[in-house]
Amino acid sequence: MSAYQNEIKAVAALKEKFGNTWSAINPEYAARMRIQNRFKTGLDIAKYTAAIMRKDMAEYDADSSLYTQSLGCWHGFIGQQKLISIKKHLKTTNKRYLYLSGWMVAALRSDFGPLPDQSMHEKTAVSSLIEELYTFLRQADARELDLLFSALDDARKAGDKGKEAEIQAQIDNFETHVVPIIADIDAGFGNAEATYLLAKQMIEAGACCIQIENQVSDEKQCGHQDGKVTVPHSDFLAKINAVRYAFLELGVDDGVIVARTDSLGAGLTKNFAVTNEPGDLGDLYNSFLDGEYINSADDIDNGDVVIKAQGKLLKPKRLPSGLFCFKPGTGEDRVVLDCITSLQNGADLLWIETEKPHVGQIKGMVDRIREVIPNAKLVYNNSPSFNWTLNFRQQVFDAWAAEGKDVSAYDRAKLMSVEYDETDLAKEADERIRTFQRDASAQAGIFHHLITLPTYHTAALSTDNLAKGYFADQGMLAYVKGVQRQEIRQGIACVKHQNMAGSDIGDNHKEYFAGEAALKAGGKDNTMNQFH
Repeated sequence: MSAYQNEIKAVAALKEKFGNTWSAINPEYAARMRIQNRFKTGLDIAKYTAAIMRKDMAEYDADSSLYTQSLGCWHGFIGQQKLISIKKHLKTTNKRYLYLSGWMVAALRSDFGPLPDQSMHEKTAVSSLIEELYTFLRQADARELDLLFSALDDARKAGDKGKEAEIQAQIDNFETHVVPIIADIDAGFGNAEATYLLAKQMIEAGACCIQIENQVSDEKQCGHQDGKVTVPHSDFLAKINAVRYAFLELGVDDGVIVARTDSLGAGLTKNFAVTNEPGDLGDLYNSFLDGEYINSADDIDNGDVVIKAQGKLLKPKRLPSGLFCFKPGTGEDRVVLDCITSLQNGADLLWIETEKPHVGQIKGMVDRIREVIPNAKLVYNNSPSFNWTLNFRQQVFDAWAAEGKDVSAYDRAKLMSVEYDETDLAKEADERIRTFQRDASAQAGIFHHLITLPTYHTAALSTDNLAKGYFADQGMLAYVKGVQRQEIRQGIACVKHQNMAGSDIGDNHKEYFAGEAALKAGGKDNTMNQFH
């Protein structure tokens, strides 16, 4: 017996138990509502999606071609439409996630208005967005199932047993739109206790995977801006522990933690590490400090700080801000130490923030990490902060030059120019961009590829295209030709926006609740019928 029929049978038994007082209850209607609301709480979602991520991680370990992907979201509707599109075009949500970007929460979701990515927005906005995303994904389930239930009723009325069986199979094998969300907790929004409290909120909202970075919380900067300040390893590991305890307290035993290191582009620290003996983790952190070794108190000026590092007295280079500098050129060594330490102390995945998308650079660091942690895996930010066109054209230019090819027709400093768009170099660069995720996953241990801010940019681009025509001489043609006609031609469900917002679900509920007395919105005069 199918799951659908089992639900009908279960409600029928309840109806019989409660007798005549439930005479108006139709067991099949109740079963439909149960199936449309498979996930009752955020913790249900977190447990379900954590299992998906763990399965996907194991499959990637066995076959690096099985990497995963996601796109960043700043609104529940955007996340919903991504998953609807994935199911429509690719027929399955397998290995496709969503990413919740702290940058977009700051820029688009704060009551203070648009803010830079510096953890100044309300921390509760993060968990609220997780809850919102899953509300919209669950509604996508309800809508798609509602269409199947209506089609099932139509098949029954027509006496088409074959069609009825086909639709019944689609209901029984329905794949949910609910997928894992990798959620950005920034640097934890405070100390380890604050990190724990916010992590709990995020997990209760549905997050199975939390990404945390090793920057100082009150000095946090966007990963692709200057002025980043990292913390000693002990501080960061305390926050990783806080997130793990939050998962365990809430019963999400296989929750996933992504440890992000910003050390590649971070040249500053606020605090020295505590060290108990030469060569321990604190001593290693301090060994990267820039400064000068001294021999006596005569070398110390008023306000100077001196520490013992690597068995010698070091006067670290201190800025007017009170921050201390790392030695130039130590970024990669610090990244490798960060990653190994994080994986050895509770993290599941790594995030290395880089300044460019370069497979060789990432591979170089991952190879060193894998000498210690053979199954080390990365989440990688395919960031819009990179100029992908320019970066890859320059990579091809440099590769060709190294191979002895003639590159005299190209100006390396101006490769972004439109005049190069149809050249062989540009075509080779585009092919490398197309295969970047595949290549990086095979060569550099990247399990998950994401784009942090895609819909921030697509919303701006599409709005610009509409506005420049609508407010000029195109009027309604700008909307009709550029938007609505494309929705119709491409089968975009939102062309029937009343249905997408739940109008047909509401009509069916009215019939469940009031029978023939139901006042429905979807009758012959509903203009959505023009889009059949």
